[in-house]
Amino acid sequence: MVSLELTPYARETEAGDAVASLAKALRQLGHNVTVAIPRQPGFDESGLLMARRLTPLPLPDGGEVPVLDAQLPSGVNVTLFDAPVLFDRPLPYTADGAPHPDNAQRFALLSQAAAALVRQRAAQGTAFDIVHLHDAPAAQVPAALAASPGPSVPTVFTIHDGANDLDSLRAGVAQADVVTSVSPAYAAELTAQLGEGGKTVVGITNGVDGAVFNPATDSALPSRFNAEDSSHKGICKSTVLRELELPVELDRPLLLIDGPLTHERGLDLVMASLSGLLKTEAAVVIASELPATAAKKLKALRTRRREDFAFVERPTDPIRRRLYAAADLALFCPRRAPSGQGQLVAQRYGALPIARAVGGLTDTIVDCDAALETGTGFLFDDETEEALLGALGRALAAFASPSFPRLRRRVMRLDLGWDRPGRRYLQVYRQALGAGR
Repeated sequence: MVSLELTPYARETEAGDAVASLAKALRQLGHNVTVAIPRQPGFDESGLLMARRLTPLPLPDGGEVPVLDAQLPSGVNVTLFDAPVLFDRPLPYTADGAPHPDNAQRFALLSQAAAALVRQRAAQGTAFDIVHLHDAPAAQVPAALAASPGPSVPTVFTIHDGANDLDSLRAGVAQADVVTSVSPAYAAELTAQLGEGGKTVVGITNGVDGAVFNPATDSALPSRFNAEDSSHKGICKSTVLRELELPVELDRPLLLIDGPLTHERGLDLVMASLSGLLKTEAAVVIASELPATAAKKLKALRTRRREDFAFVERPTDPIRRRLYAAADLALFCPRRAPSGQGQLVAQRYGALPIARAVGGLTDTIVDCDAALETGTGFLFDDETEEALLGALGRALAAFASPSFPRLRRRVMRLDLGWDRPGRRYLQVYRQALGAGR
């Protein structure tokens, strides 16, 4: 796998989560996996043991790059390209909210180094069977392989989010043997955007790492619970309500709005709908790092509505999991959603998702019927306060229903792990091997 992100060492988008989880899932299915990635500050800060190779990796342009090797606790191997001038930065893609101005140069080096690694391994008699490329940073790898002598190697190219760089992704799309994306709905959107003559994009829905997101084993929770016995979810709820200084009323629905909240992820709609949200019987918690103006408004709202509203300004991952474990409902209203992980975490922890019906959210949430006999959440179509509050109203009615515990149990039983997506990627790899031959 070739990527600029690998959670938790280098992460800016959900692609980092997907790369880490898929690599781990494939390793658990018995396959050897190597992630090729630039060395970034998070690798050193984590204390990961890295061994520097004595000989740098020669690049096709006559240059060279030092290489380090490491192994993750999951057994996944990591090969790190050490180019600090280009990659010693806090975030992989951006600084101060804007793309690094030299991203084209950075992505080109990663692609050249990855292609050189593939050729080196083949020459050493330990060739890779498949090269799996992730997003724009790896889009030039097929071209780099084609330009260097050696046997053909099948390539799979995954687009995690093509919103801002679809043009730069086209090289990978054109030359990879198979192109995938992170949900069937988003794959259909990409296929349409690529136009006539473009490849059909295969949609494979992401999962969540069951070793991290598991209320039965999560050490961050005040008390553990599972689908068959969720009684201790009440302990989580009462503990979190005390921590947030909200009234400890277990029969009052707790609604979580988890970040990061940005314009793209529906910040404007959330802010416009807050007054309406607080007119319902729910207690509302927003957990997100926000722009200064929005954060100031929420702090002032907290002062005025201490009985009904709480704001967690910079939640850590363990705090987020505690909030999901406490929540009864969770709201997601992005403008677009290639895949999304929050709704899967919510379902895993028994917080029923309320979501705008866009992208991957429609692949992972089935709208509940009135009797709560079917469905796994509550969907709304329009990007309006009225539509959002209408879906919330249905969710609150469900919470008050005697059938709600049965609905929660059904949702928590969903298979949301990475085993099924991992096996689906293995099918894609076999398809690519056939195409490569």
